[in-house]
Amino acid sequence: MIVVSDEQPTRRYETVDLYRDGAAAKVVLNRPARMNAWSVGLSDDLLTVLRELAHDKSVRAVLLTGAGKAFCTGADLKDAGDTALAGKLDTDTVLRRWYHPIVTTIRQMEKPVVTAVNGPAAGAGVSLALAGDLVVAAESAYFMLAFVGIGLVPDGGSSLFVPSRVGFTRAMEMAMLGERVPAPKAADWGLINYAWPDEEFAKKSDDLLRRLAEGPTRSYAGSKRELNSWLYDRMAAHLDLEATIQHDLSSSADLIEGVTAFMEKRPPKFTGE
Repeated sequence: MIVVSDEQPTRRYETVDLYRDGAAAKVVLNRPARMNAWSVGLSDDLLTVLRELAHDKSVRAVLLTGAGKAFCTGADLKDAGDTALAGKLDTDTVLRRWYHPIVTTIRQMEKPVVTAVNGPAAGAGVSLALAGDLVVAAESAYFMLAFVGIGLVPDGGSSLFVPSRVGFTRAMEMAMLGERVPAPKAADWGLINYAWPDEEFAKKSDDLLRRLAEGPTRSYAGSKRELNSWLYDRMAAHLDLEATIQHDLSSSADLIEGVTAFMEKRPPKFTGE
């Protein structure tokens, strides 16, 4: 787990903590008992703090990480389980109101954003991690597009961010097989920038944040703008496509079976319906 400080957060939200050290800002997802899984509250808090940091000219670099043992394990299925089992999972609102603005704010922020993956990143947690400009991880962390396990498709930008980093072959492998990609393999693939030994992760992450906060902010913003233009110029349209496909699957029999199996802790028996 990344060590933030012995001091109190500069600002504490219900599910997110913000730490400031000069021009450096550290955002910590703080639902450790739920493995920092997405909830409406977490989405609201995270979007609020990211927008504030984007507009705060005194902030020159941002780091996003998780409290406890996980970075972010995707949507909180225990919160959404009853709705999903009734075939009424509202993926459209979740994606368009929360996930899309969050990843878009990170991509468009005119300052570098580091995502420091301290533990598992699964489902939409992968989307959040890969929205960053530089992605670092502890060696014990892993990345997993877990959507297929409940009959859904990658969303939150992951079907854009993964292939832009590692290409079609590995993106399709992650999407269709839903297997864990350990952090060292993710670094070898080019999915992330670095995988650091757990005992060095906190210091190296802090050092990277400090280096960026002391660097040429306008140069960083210009590089980000260039790469966004080349790789993510159609990001809004692609996010819309993700939401449309996910909505089509949100009342499927396979989703209901996938969530039921997850709740019952057994392998799903999909029918393709």
